[in-house]
Amino acid sequence: MPSFDIVSKVNSMEIENAVNQARKELATRFDFKGSKAEIVLEQNEIKLSAEDQFKLRALEEMVISRLARRGVNLKSVEKLSPDVSPLGHARQVIRIKQGLEATAAKQITGFIRDGKFKVTTQIQGDEVRVNGKSRDELQAVIAAVRAKDFPVAVQFVNFRD
Repeated sequence: MPSFDIVSKVNSMEIENAVNQARKELATRFDFKGSKAEIVLEQNEIKLSAEDQFKLRALEEMVISRLARRGVNLKSVEKLSPDVSPLGHARQVIRIKQGLEATAAKQITGFIRDGKFKVTTQIQGDEVRVNGKSRDELQAVIAAVRAKDFPVAVQFVNFRD
């Protein structure tokens, strides 16, 4: 029976490359000369710290623009609110979302069910498996899901005959 999986994953190498490019830009920018600004990548979090909120905003723009240039979908990027200490030092965390959350998976399966396609959907952890009798029906589901704007970035993997 033909099937495929709907997932929401970000290539970790692209994230690492984007952070490295942002670090290089940070080292060469004139407005950051002599300041204690840094960009740290830990698992699926990018931690920014700067001397004040304006420099933190500039760091955030550098990282987000690098992620966008590297092809990371910005729906997978969650910017948390910045923490500013009374002395003015600012920190912020940018979280990279991996996998479909339960609410997004339910929203996708509900959309496919409402579309009256002749397929079955099944939520398996952080992905959605779609089974059908014909490849054409599965391709119609892929086209419909691509056309709909979901709150998460979706990819289609494991297409099997």
